[in-house]
Amino acid sequence: MAQKLSESAMNDGNSESETRVVSFTQMKDGTREDYLYLRDLEEAHNRGTAERLLRSLHQQADETIPGYRVSRLEHSLQSATRAYRDGAGLDWVVAALLHDIGDGLAPQNHDRFAAEILRPFVREEITWTVEHHGAFQMVYYAHHYGWDRYEREKFNAHPYYQTCVDFCERWDQASFDPGYRSEPLEFFEPMLREVFQRKAYDDAVLQIGVVKGLAS
Repeated sequence: MAQKLSESAMNDGNSESETRVVSFTQMKDGTREDYLYLRDLEEAHNRGTAERLLRSLHQQADETIPGYRVSRLEHSLQSATRAYRDGAGLDWVVAALLHDIGDGLAPQNHDRFAAEILRPFVREEITWTVEHHGAFQMVYYAHHYGWDRYEREKFNAHPYYQTCVDFCERWDQASFDPGYRSEPLEFFEPMLREVFQRKAYDDAVLQIGVVKGLAS
């Protein structure tokens, strides 16, 4: 098979600087050898998820949220810092850091974008909160546009309703302050790596039936 330099291998955890490529140009023609080889590469790629997320966050330092007074990164850092200083658990801090990670690529559904990144590694309460925070944030501004600011009330019977209310009130809506002294991204790097080094969809992490709240 042909040999070529693989940039993703260098950047995402594959120790080999050069990797071979598969034999096929259509997936239906792939061999067992091809797919076993790709599985190994995929596992290495998956181990690099935290580093790719950190690169994306670093890039957001140069992205000003249109019309706001802080960068996308600063909003995320403030949200995560408030969560940390509030005594929130590791998973909540990381969720606060990443809750708007999709703002640039998926502005209309950035909340779902972020939730899907987190979903394999944290419990449902957290992913539900991140997935719905966009609707819950509307209480602060939607009436100025003639929209329904109480869009969130359709979820008022949901067990995580109050969790999402608190997430938005305490960590999200307050985090656009250029005078707030947030922790730097480097402070949160070990936390992010710890979450994304977990085995994906590990029942020990995901199957937590009791609503723990923001402090756990």
